[in-house]
Amino acid sequence: MRIILIEDDTLLADGLRRALNRAGYVVDHAADGAHADTLLRTEEYALAVLDLGLPGLDGSEVLRRLRARRNSMPVLVLSARQMVDERVRVLDLGADDYVVKPITTEELEARIRALTRRQQGGGSAELQLGELRLDQAGKRAWLAGQPLEMNGKEWAALSFLVSKINRIVSKEQMIQALYEDTEEISQNAVEKMISRLRGKLEPAGITIRTVRGLGYYLEKPEDAG
Repeated sequence: MRIILIEDDTLLADGLRRALNRAGYVVDHAADGAHADTLLRTEEYALAVLDLGLPGLDGSEVLRRLRARRNSMPVLVLSARQMVDERVRVLDLGADDYVVKPITTEELEARIRALTRRQQGGGSAELQLGELRLDQAGKRAWLAGQPLEMNGKEWAALSFLVSKINRIVSKEQMIQALYEDTEEISQNAVEKMISRLRGKLEPAGITIRTVRGLGYYLEKPEDAG
């Protein structure tokens, strides 16, 4: 899952980014409001963690512009501003959650999971597709009841394909979803990762199709409902 962290405190941003990376998230970082606004207009994210006291363009304005574009992406505001009227104002602007600093990384991760579940319709964190079962909160998977061994990027790729099931995603979309904007990744790396996933999934009848010139899609098993 690709998220954006908008925070001008370099030390705090570095710590949060490393913690979220360890939890399996791909994190882009913006240290000021103008850069954040540009990324939010040009890139696709599953969620934003937004500080309010940003240089240049305030976080409230970043949020207002996001919602004015009718972007419904979940936004978790992480701010030192504690006044109740400020929280009400920001929630009314369209924030989905408001947390006063400091916050533990465990709580931040839990709030991110809660917001993404809400965005997906509030359903269970577990998903069954034929012989494939995914625990999206725990980032684990099983095939025919047996644990499926995957590294972090393979899990992220599988989760992304499942979220777009039966829909074609391009290699460029895969790169955007799985890698940070500072990483130099070739399309060949995506091809190799898809090949590894195919080798792990196809024995249980889970198929990743290639559409020449367009990309890939995970084919929904017939018994998945």
